[in-house]
Amino acid sequence: MPDLKRPDCHACETLATAQNTVEMLNSQCFCISLKEGALKRAIQSDLASPEVFALIEERCPHLFSARPVFVSAGQSARMALVVEAIEAVVNMPSYREHVLARAPEIARHDPGGALGVFFGYDFHLHGDRIGLIEVNTNAGGAMLNAVLARAQHACCVEMDYLRSGTGGAGGLETAIVAMFRDEWRRSGRARALARIAIVDAAPQQQYLYPEFLLFQRLFERAGIAAVIADPSELAWRDGALWHAEGEVDLVYNRLTDFLLEAPSSAALRAAYLARAVVLTPHPRAHALYADKRNLALLTDRAALDALGVPAALQAVLLANIPHTEIVRPEHAERLWQERRTLFFKPAAGYGGRAAYRGDKLTKRVWQEILEGGDYIAQQIVTPGARVSGTAESPLQYKFDIRSYTYAGRVQWTAARVYQGQTTNFRTEGGGFAPVYSIGDDDLRLRAAVRAG
Repeated sequence: MPDLKRPDCHACETLATAQNTVEMLNSQCFCISLKEGALKRAIQSDLASPEVFALIEERCPHLFSARPVFVSAGQSARMALVVEAIEAVVNMPSYREHVLARAPEIARHDPGGALGVFFGYDFHLHGDRIGLIEVNTNAGGAMLNAVLARAQHACCVEMDYLRSGTGGAGGLETAIVAMFRDEWRRSGRARALARIAIVDAAPQQQYLYPEFLLFQRLFERAGIAAVIADPSELAWRDGALWHAEGEVDLVYNRLTDFLLEAPSSAALRAAYLARAVVLTPHPRAHALYADKRNLALLTDRAALDALGVPAALQAVLLANIPHTEIVRPEHAERLWQERRTLFFKPAAGYGGRAAYRGDKLTKRVWQEILEGGDYIAQQIVTPGARVSGTAESPLQYKFDIRSYTYAGRVQWTAARVYQGQTTNFRTEGGGFAPVYSIGDDDLRLRAAVRAG
């Protein structure tokens, strides 16, 4: 057996002998998950994309954290249960009718079968509690996590055992390609998916542009042509969507113009409404899942009763989604008094933009929120804490957990490690981190392996 008594692995040794908690690992484990140079080798050698690594180093050097994040098997199971519960409610006709009645017209357009790729369910974990903070319908980072999985290094046999339960990069990449082909088939297309456009505004200027390049390489390895384009580069003609001289079959939508309202989105909007292209994710998915007003509905027992949501589903939602309400002027005085326990977010916001912790809120900003409307107030669930640095010079970080899902099933789970108010991928030592799930059976088995 390898020597586990290493100076950089005190918590791992404790885990193997005393079966300590996940919280102790996050607060005391200094294991290195990402070896220096491993990421470069994974991108340059395995993916044959040296230019992508150079772009990451130049533009976004804090995309990956060196430390893994630990969660309990019970927390993992509850997060998956929340995903299943929300999917079950969203599929109820009463919920869809209620939500789409207040949504813009384009959200009521039937997309023709596509479900939406890369939903992101974002959770805070505090102690044994979990809290679903929001749902995103164009969650970034999945392909970056596939690269991270290629580069992971476990510090000792205990971590190797945990890592084996997370699945491999190859499996995730295969699932990604299969998901896009499934969207194509669900949309009633009989021939093979031939050409994908990865679309975002000024994509070369986007912080996560390296991920677009990785997706392009992945699709091309699978025999699917792929282009990266600004929506203004698309053309609607002859009953089809075109990019340059090639017809586009499917658009992988990374736009934050969720309702395709910008003039630059006109061609894409026309093709989508004509069902001439498969758009994924699409405006209907955003309205049903990502509009943050839905969190107020999903945490309102009376509203859930009125929709006919079964008691068992209600129990999951109410226990694991922080209470949320729409900010209304008639409740302004009460919400201001309670602000220190609340987080305020725009209903259509993303990426932490224009979001405020109540204890940081000024009177001026509060008045702007009241006058602007379309804000929600959500009970604060403290994010998890993860130590980094060294045992001699520890650094404290926060983390949240993102579950990437498709068709109601979790495909991959990643942590986002950061400092400050919200995730930002600009914190040295922060970024995406692998998640290791630990259950009681794991602890017993590792103890037995070590004893043998």
